[in-house]
Amino acid sequence: MRVLIVDDQALLRHSLALILDAASDLTVVGSAATGREATRLARELAPDVILMDIRMPDGDGIQATRTIAGDPMLAACRVLVLSMFELDEYVYGALRAGASGFLLKDAHPDELRDAIRRTHAGESLFAPSILTGLVDHYLRLPRAAPTRGLELLTAREIEVLTLVGRGLSNDEIAAEFTISIKTVKSHIGSLLSKLQARDRAQLVIAAYEGGIAGTAAEV
Repeated sequence: MRVLIVDDQALLRHSLALILDAASDLTVVGSAATGREATRLARELAPDVILMDIRMPDGDGIQATRTIAGDPMLAACRVLVLSMFELDEYVYGALRAGASGFLLKDAHPDELRDAIRRTHAGESLFAPSILTGLVDHYLRLPRAAPTRGLELLTAREIEVLTLVGRGLSNDEIAAEFTISIKTVKSHIGSLLSKLQARDRAQLVIAAYEGGIAGTAAEV
């Protein structure tokens, strides 16, 4: 997996590169210190995953994420935000801009490497505290109507949605039900369609709004 590191701190970029290059399946193909440079290198290097900081000079991470996510030539590239901020307006902005997930900068190296692999595999990944804050934020917003589409779900799809709402990965869901990853992905696709959800983050919200995933504090 080809990774582009974007952060305005040179020491952190170097440290992240050492952590990622230590894994045989990860290769750092470049690094950028600004949002503008990140966009240029994304188009030039076509990485699989971009580790994106938020606060940077000359085009922040939100602007860069929006540009990258909106570029048809970079449709296969996914952005994983690596931030020191837990659920502030910057992280919400990155979510709207098209980021695939959010991880805090104090994450363990193994957690970071796993997050990149899962992001590359098409999963939306959130640090537990960020996921909790995300759910709490959306549940405090006024709702025009109850979550629609839950009545269309099969019993197994409800079970899968419950685990998605608790932050489990596809691998963890497959192990829980002793089914294949392919079957899990099929269920996820069906959930996205029936609930008219854009991504996995919206499935998490649907699970909580539908009252089938417990409380946000349990995430």
